[in-house]
Amino acid sequence: MTTRILHIEASPTGARSRSADTARHFLQQHRALHPDVEIQTLHLWELELPAFDAAMIDAKFAVLRGTHATEEQQRQWQSAVRIARAFNAADKYVFSLPMWNFGIPYKLKHYIDVVTLPGENWLWSPREGYRGLLRGKRAMLVYSSAGDYPAGFPSHEKDFQKPYMRTWLGFLGIDDVMEVAAAPTLATPEAVNASLARARNEAERLAERF
Repeated sequence: MTTRILHIEASPTGARSRSADTARHFLQQHRALHPDVEIQTLHLWELELPAFDAAMIDAKFAVLRGTHATEEQQRQWQSAVRIARAFNAADKYVFSLPMWNFGIPYKLKHYIDVVTLPGENWLWSPREGYRGLLRGKRAMLVYSSAGDYPAGFPSHEKDFQKPYMRTWLGFLGIDDVMEVAAAPTLATPEAVNASLARARNEAERLAERF
């Protein structure tokens, strides 16, 4: 059976993106070891996402509570469901994302809000509470950031990029997560080149286990 990998590229800078470049290197190494994998790249900045506004929220609860949902509400909700199901269909995920203002790009947050749907990839019940439905899947997180935020240093407390992604994936049931960080990217050319080389080396190592 072919393994489907979804690469979600969250940087708008394309070929200049350090996170995307590292992720592409990771995928190339992984494909060399597993030539039968199917890789799809989703460029978030080229994807038209439905607004998750008051109208979408009303549509969500009209559908989920079984009340009379208008045709427009059903149409709006199904637009989110289609994107969520396309996301759920992957066997493995690779995310490449830069840090923006200590967190994640707003386009990625918008995508997460659209695809994270009850009944599609998570459930809640009074007896069990929240339960993720994507168990058994695996994710690779490729980060970049202008500064460095290593554990054990004061700067680590300002990093909301990595904890957010781990928490969200865990909520969906994806606990098998690998990470690579290309950082810092705002430094001397020598320091940046060294950080990118370290990230690529780590990506090559993890490509064997993914």
